[in-house]
Amino acid sequence: MSEDRPVAIISNASYYVGPELARTMARRGFNLVLGDPLPDLPHELSELGTQSWTVDGVADLADPSSALRLVDMAKDAYGRIDSVVFFSGRIVTGRFFESTAEDFDAAVSGCFESVYNALRIFMPPLLEAGSGQVLAITSAAGIKPVPNAPLYSAARAAANMLVKNVAAEAAASGVQLNAVGTNFMDFDAFRAATGADDPDVMARIVGNVPLGRLGTMSELADFCGAFIDGTSRFQTGQVVGVDGGWSAT
Repeated sequence: MSEDRPVAIISNASYYVGPELARTMARRGFNLVLGDPLPDLPHELSELGTQSWTVDGVADLADPSSALRLVDMAKDAYGRIDSVVFFSGRIVTGRFFESTAEDFDAAVSGCFESVYNALRIFMPPLLEAGSGQVLAITSAAGIKPVPNAPLYSAARAAANMLVKNVAAEAAASGVQLNAVGTNFMDFDAFRAATGADDPDVMARIVGNVPLGRLGTMSELADFCGAFIDGTSRFQTGQVVGVDGGWSAT
């Protein structure tokens, strides 16, 4: 029965891996709360046997009310939360000595404050229940320095370290918290920002990736699913790079 299915919150179901992750979790037997989903996505999920409730206007997780509205919807609709996955971030580029206070504020708000507020609101219901899985999708830029993006890289690193610290606090309560740091993923915003639709530019980009290509949204969704679908209960406090081997070099 639908009410017996576990429940996952996907904070943004219109952007990046959100739509594909919603499909993945539906196929794995979850009911969902979706932040700002693509217009046809709830119907598509219903065809997979999944019930979903939507919350609009919650893309900015730096605003604490965004996460709170998602939690309230899950409690009202299902009376439970089993898993949460969220992602945020604002890319701020440029050399450090040419940066401004406004650049700093944008990087901190988009990449660190958003994670702080998300964890502060998403974690307590799971801690109270004594179980659950939370995944923060951050960036591999927080694992390895990125030329021409020092503020972005540093803010992402702060978010990754926050995940590690919060996970250590939460472990005794039975709640898992991990992060996946991505880079070189094939999606519209990455292509637009890098000019990757130009074959010559794409060749230069994938030349930085040990596996020699960009990652797909379906690959990322399948990988992330293991952190929130209840099948892997013995890992917490980890930040794992999904970047074709880039952060390991």
